[in-house]
Amino acid sequence: MTHSPDPLAAIAWPLRTERLTVRRATPADADVIWPYRRIEDVNRWLGAAPQDLDAFRTYFTDEERQAVSLIVERGSVVIGDVMLRVEDAWSQAEVRAQAQAVQAELGWVMDPAHHGRGYATEAVRAVIAACFEQLGLRRVSAGCFAANEPSWRMMERLGMHREEYSRATALHRSGEWMDGMAYGLLADDWRVAQDG
Repeated sequence: MTHSPDPLAAIAWPLRTERLTVRRATPADADVIWPYRRIEDVNRWLGAAPQDLDAFRTYFTDEERQAVSLIVERGSVVIGDVMLRVEDAWSQAEVRAQAQAVQAELGWVMDPAHHGRGYATEAVRAVIAACFEQLGLRRVSAGCFAANEPSWRMMERLGMHREEYSRATALHRSGEWMDGMAYGLLADDWRVAQDG
């Protein structure tokens, strides 16, 4: 089995929900999402927090970053972004080919001006549906700092299961070793929830 150079190309873009559109990111989106990503209450939880717009443009327009970045819009207004990275599962050597490109890691960032309306849940639910229904993946996962309660509460609303709580496992840019949490959702569980 060979990896697709762009596994997200198999999704029928854009994804549409009742209120939102989720589309692939373009380099021009860097300038649009920078204003909310630079807010301290937002970037304190992100894996990277470039200090100025030029540094953020360099970070966001990197080829690998662009390949996994999605934009969430309400009408013509960008309200957030989602990361969707298709990846291999761990496997023993003899079955490695069967474990290639079978799962995805998710991440998300929403503009605080649009918090509290269920938009993040709606957008990520649409991305999860695309993972299982269009890409045929077997599992999605997401992780966060344990102190980022809104993030892990959303994972639970999405039906994801807490699979790990790790103590002092992640070094925050503040210098503090923080607890981490990992969540996952299997395609079979997703299908049961959709049928129920």
